[in-house]
Amino acid sequence: MKNMLNDIPAQLPNELYTDLINGKNFRVERIVSQGHSSPENFWYDQEEHEWVLILQGDAELLLEGENKPRKLNVGDHLNIPAHCKHRVISTSSSPKTIWLAIFYQ
Repeated sequence: MKNMLNDIPAQLPNELYTDLINGKNFRVERIVSQGHSSPENFWYDQEEHEWVLILQGDAELLLEGENKPRKLNVGDHLNIPAHCKHRVISTSSSPKTIWLAIFYQ
């Protein structure tokens, strides 16, 4: 048995992505962020839908067309449709932000 909150390095120069399950039309991933954000002027534009849940820490996401970032705290979740451009504005450093992400067709 594994624990989503374990096996995390003390310092993360880059976000840590861990595939948990891969299926034909979906994948489940743990993402760990430590004060990370999207590069300036960078927007994610993904082929898949993405559902995210904050397990620890917090984050701010901005979806294209919205004027104000969405603040996500522990327990908050959000579904991002495919090709909905979005960016990570901020993530907490302490505690680190731990996301559960499900990508699906």
